[in-house]
Amino acid sequence: MHKENYLLAAWGVALIATLGSLYFSEVLKFIPCELCWYQRIFMYPQVFLLGMAFVRKQFIIARYTLMLSIIGGTISLYHYLIQKVPFFRNTAPSCSIVPCTGDYLNWLGFITIPLLALIAFIFISVISYRVIQMEKEGKYI
Repeated sequence: MHKENYLLAAWGVALIATLGSLYFSEVLKFIPCELCWYQRIFMYPQVFLLGMAFVRKQFIIARYTLMLSIIGGTISLYHYLIQKVPFFRNTAPSCSIVPCTGDYLNWLGFITIPLLALIAFIFISVISYRVIQMEKEGKYI
């Protein structure tokens, strides 16, 4: 697969995650907790970074999106653990008005908003890492 296609795929994941996040808060009126806001801080810029990287063929952006995704994914994992693991739930710091332990969405008993964000961050991380590998190997195809 071409590097451009990897960037396009990562951009698509970031765009879907961002639009989904906005749908939950603006249409369904879910009020984001503090950890949700941090996850948004690390996801939303990637729509613009990956979009511009795709248009301008600037593959170096993958280094930045990898770091943003690793940090955002770590926050998502922690948030998911707070929601699903009693030990983490009991030791969770108090968040703002909306508690971070609450889950507006709980499909199949385990799919929550932080898990969806974590999956998106993992996809973007893997794709970004692959683009970086291809750059180092000098592969353009």
